[in-house]
Amino acid sequence: MTFINFILFAAVIIITFAAARQALFFKREPRSALAWVVFILALPPFGALVFYLFGVNRVRTRARALKPATHTAGAEQPVGTDPLDRLGHAVTGHPRRAGNGVEALFDGESAFPAMLADIEGARQRILLSTYIFDADEAGTAFIDALSSAVARGVDVRVMIDGIGELYSLPRRAVPRLRAVGVRAERFLPPRLWPPRFRINLRNHRKLLIVDDRIAFTGGMNISERHCSAGPRRGRVHDIQFRLKGPVVRDLTEAFAEDWRVVTGEVITPAILPTETGQVTCRMVLDGPNEDLDRLPLMLVGAIGIACERIAIMTPYFLPPRELIVALQAAALRGVRVDLILPAKNNLPYVDWAMRNMLWELLERDIGVHYQPGSFVHSKLFLVDSDYAQIGSANLDSRSLRLNFELVVEVLDEECIGGLYEHFDTALARSQRLTLADVDGRPWPIRLRDGLAWLFTPYL
Repeated sequence: MTFINFILFAAVIIITFAAARQALFFKREPRSALAWVVFILALPPFGALVFYLFGVNRVRTRARALKPATHTAGAEQPVGTDPLDRLGHAVTGHPRRAGNGVEALFDGESAFPAMLADIEGARQRILLSTYIFDADEAGTAFIDALSSAVARGVDVRVMIDGIGELYSLPRRAVPRLRAVGVRAERFLPPRLWPPRFRINLRNHRKLLIVDDRIAFTGGMNISERHCSAGPRRGRVHDIQFRLKGPVVRDLTEAFAEDWRVVTGEVITPAILPTETGQVTCRMVLDGPNEDLDRLPLMLVGAIGIACERIAIMTPYFLPPRELIVALQAAALRGVRVDLILPAKNNLPYVDWAMRNMLWELLERDIGVHYQPGSFVHSKLFLVDSDYAQIGSANLDSRSLRLNFELVVEVLDEECIGGLYEHFDTALARSQRLTLADVDGRPWPIRLRDGLAWLFTPYL
């Protein structure tokens, strides 16, 4: 063996064992770690190359650069004896805040007029963050309202996700917003140089904050598709929530931190708004830059305390294993569990993957229901009569692991009772899925669904 050959052989050995070591030390799932180690050792150096290209989780590494400079969330606030309150404080660092008002607004017909009215009444500042902002008829109404606010001296700042904006092509809102004097920025937009094109690390949060007193959050983007007058083919049903009270300060700080990441600018913290209602709320921020998987922990914790009922409405249901097990355990101890999914999904491959794993719920008598009609993008998570989570997060890997999301805990029987009314109305018109339906799929369909399910971590 020549010296050059010896050096090459040694390099292959070092690279191969270094890759195997990294797979062994940093992969969360034993089966994933074993598969990668076997693949790397069986095909040196090709296996190591494939691992470094596709097997290394760079999401958290890149996201650490987006870590908040400081964590502001009421660490001195007293924590109650309620186990879920203690878990929430430990996981989020944010306290539950009493004295809020929460109003549910269904579809664009209700949400957009309320949002525009508050924008028109703004006197100090408007903060708007959204994943998609279409410059269509609905978007133009927002652009005009924001332009008028700028004209009367209101500080207006808008942040749109850099990948979400691509859904609006060719009718992008950022150029039009800037043309009328609005401070409009993109969150981690793709670029050629320095090269950056990340479909992960997306800001999926939806926030509108007016004068640090009123906030809107939920799953609704700014688009005519949320209105009945919009295009029938792309019609989207969703829920937006109008909040008033102390929790608005936390939501303002969430926007301020995202704005600092994008621009480097610091927004003056909001004062704590006065109590205006009877609803207790807590903000839950999650993203790949956090040390804990906050949303999965809070979801599993809430499922664990359920005594009577769990009601879930989501467009995408591909949760981590621990969430499926928690739902199965709840059903086995006698809790009624219902899941509503859209019969018409805007992402067919996600629907295929979901159908491949729903048998695990059906075997434990968990009700799985498909809601007919136009695509339903609503997100609801209700536990018993006094706990809910509302916000932007879906129950899939992208929301729970790869995106920046915002959820608000809601604790109030009257408010949650109204959400149950909406849920039960949808449930009554939905078709229940059975094990026979799942088992009766033709084998080509089962093969298609199974192949789609393999890509669950990336859907």
